[in-house]
Amino acid sequence: MVRWEPKVLISEVFADLEIRRIVHQEFIGHPDWLELDRGTLTPEDAAARAARRTGLSQHEVLDFLRRVPASLVAIPDTVELLYRLRSRGHFLYCLSNMHLASIEHLEKVYTFWDVFSGKVISSRLNLCKPEPEIYTHLLETYQLDPTKTVFIDDLDVNLTAARQFGIQTIRFESPYQCANQLTTLRCV
Repeated sequence: MVRWEPKVLISEVFADLEIRRIVHQEFIGHPDWLELDRGTLTPEDAAARAARRTGLSQHEVLDFLRRVPASLVAIPDTVELLYRLRSRGHFLYCLSNMHLASIEHLEKVYTFWDVFSGKVISSRLNLCKPEPEIYTHLLETYQLDPTKTVFIDDLDVNLTAARQFGIQTIRFESPYQCANQLTTLRCV
């Protein structure tokens, strides 16, 4: 739905190549990032921890983190695909790992949320993909039959977890590729 390009954001905020590498590895690539997505770590605490690991100031890390929500931009062709699927009678559900600030920003800025019959956001449940509990929550809350459900994600680890429930999966690479695979499954 939205484009997340951490390397682009990092390069916009930090000029130094070594600092860019450190931020990517020691902040975005660190387990604390998942705890932000899970909603169990505050941005302030994450920034303090990252400052200790990276040598950056807490203010610099927090400033970077505050820029994340606005860097998430809808992919128009993906949004169009969602509406096309819904118009053909499919029920759509959002399952996303996302920081609280990011989901709140996206809910204010974009109206495409009406395409979904329900949504499961990691920071609101304190659960993250690929943990089995988040898939169980989705399936049970919305009474979905896993064998009639298609899960689309860009990360293999999340797809593997979904397949453990008998859910069909598609690895998202582009809206066009995804639409083609959905056509193969007779969804589009």
